[in-house]
Amino acid sequence: MNLVFFLIVLIAFVFAGWHQILWVPVEGVASPIEALSVAMVESAGGAVELAIGLVGVMTLFLGLMKIAEEGGLLKVISRLIRPLMVRLFPDVPPDHPAMGAMILNMSANALGLGNAATPFGIRAMQELDKLNSNKGTATDAMALFLAINTSSITLLPTGIIALRAAAGSADPAGILPTTLFATMGSTTVAIIAAKMYSRFSKVKKKANFAEAANNATDTANDSDSLVAADSLSSGYPLWVSIIALCVLASFIPLTVIYGKVISPWIIPSLMIAFLTFGVFRRVSVYEVFVEGAKEGFQVAIKIIPYLVAILVAVGMFRASGAMDTMVTFLGAWTGKVGLPAEALPMALLRPLSGSGAYGIVASVINDPAIGPDSYAGYLVSTLQGSTETTFYVLAVYFGAVQVKRLRHTLAAALSADVAGVIFAVIACYYLFG
Repeated sequence: MNLVFFLIVLIAFVFAGWHQILWVPVEGVASPIEALSVAMVESAGGAVELAIGLVGVMTLFLGLMKIAEEGGLLKVISRLIRPLMVRLFPDVPPDHPAMGAMILNMSANALGLGNAATPFGIRAMQELDKLNSNKGTATDAMALFLAINTSSITLLPTGIIALRAAAGSADPAGILPTTLFATMGSTTVAIIAAKMYSRFSKVKKKANFAEAANNATDTANDSDSLVAADSLSSGYPLWVSIIALCVLASFIPLTVIYGKVISPWIIPSLMIAFLTFGVFRRVSVYEVFVEGAKEGFQVAIKIIPYLVAILVAVGMFRASGAMDTMVTFLGAWTGKVGLPAEALPMALLRPLSGSGAYGIVASVINDPAIGPDSYAGYLVSTLQGSTETTFYVLAVYFGAVQVKRLRHTLAAALSADVAGVIFAVIACYYLFG
C-alpha cells in the first residue's frame, strides 16, 4: 500500500507539473498546479465529511449488531453455514463472533445495503483482530474477507436500479442477472487469488493458533449471552445447513422479479427483525443498542487519517489529468473486447473513487446519445452494481483495527476487480451486445 500510495501521488504531480509547463494562461481558468492544490484540499475535507457522515450509520447498525450478538444470533448463523465458512476461514474458530459478523456483512452486500455492510464489516475486522498474533499486520482471514467484500455476490443492487429508473430506463432491474453473474465470477476469483497469494506472503507468527483461538474463545465467553463454546463447535447437522442454503438461493429469483418492490422494505425490516429477535431472547434492547452504538463515533475517528490519505491521492490523480490520459490511451484497445471508451473510465475509477464512479455512470445513462438501455448503459450500470471501491474499503476496514501491513490483500482485491470487469463485459455482451 505504501508503494501504491506513493506512485499515485507521484504520477499526479508529474502530470500536473508537465501540464503547468505547457499551460497557456487563460483568464478565469485555474492553472494545472492550482487545480491540483484545490483538489487536494477538497479531497481532504471530503474525507472528513465522509467519515462524519458514517457516524450515524455505523452507530445505528453497530447498535443492532450488539443486540444480535447479545441474543446469540451471530452464533446461530455461524453454526448454520459452518460447513462453508470453516473451509474458507480455517484459521477462525467456528464458534467465534467474527464468523457471524462476516456473514452479516456478506448478506448486507448481497442485498445492496452498503450502509449496513460497512458497520458489520468493521465489527468482523475487530473480531478477526482478536485472533491476530501480529498486530498491525493483516492475517490470511482478514485478506480473504476483504477480497470477498470487495467482490461480494450481489442479488439486489438497489442504488443503481433506482438511478436507472430515474434516468428513464424501460427495464431498471435488467442488470440483476448481469450483476449476479459478474459478482459470482469476481467472488470466485477473489477466493482463489487470496488463497494463492497467501502462499507468497507468509508472516512469522508470534503465537501459535491454539493460543489465539483460546484467547478469542475466552473473550467471547465473557458475555453472559453467548453459549458455551463446546456446545457450538460441532455446528448444525449438514442437512440443516443445506436446507438453509437452498432457502437462501430461493430468494434469488424473487429479487430478480420483485427487486424494485422489495428494496425499500429491506432496511426497516432489518431493524424490526433485530429488535424483535432481541426481545424474544430477553435482551434489554435499548440499553444494549446504546452500548453498541457508542462504538460508531470512535470507529469513525479512527478511520479519518486513512480516508484522508487515499482520497487525497485519488483526487490528485483525477485532477492532474492522468486518468483522462490513461482512458485515451487504453480506449482504442479495450473497445475491441467489449469495453467501449465511454465505459472505460468507470472500470478504471470504480476501485479508486465511489463518488467519481457514481458520477460517471450517471452521466453515461443520462446522455441522450447513449441512454440507460444501450449496451454501454447496461455495462456501466453492471459495473456500478457489481464492483466495490476497493481502496476505500481497505482504508476503512483496516483503519478501524490499525492494520498497516496489508500483505496480499490489495493484490487479491484488485484481481477480483479485474475479474468483475471481465465477467460484466461477458454478461452484458451476451445479453445486450
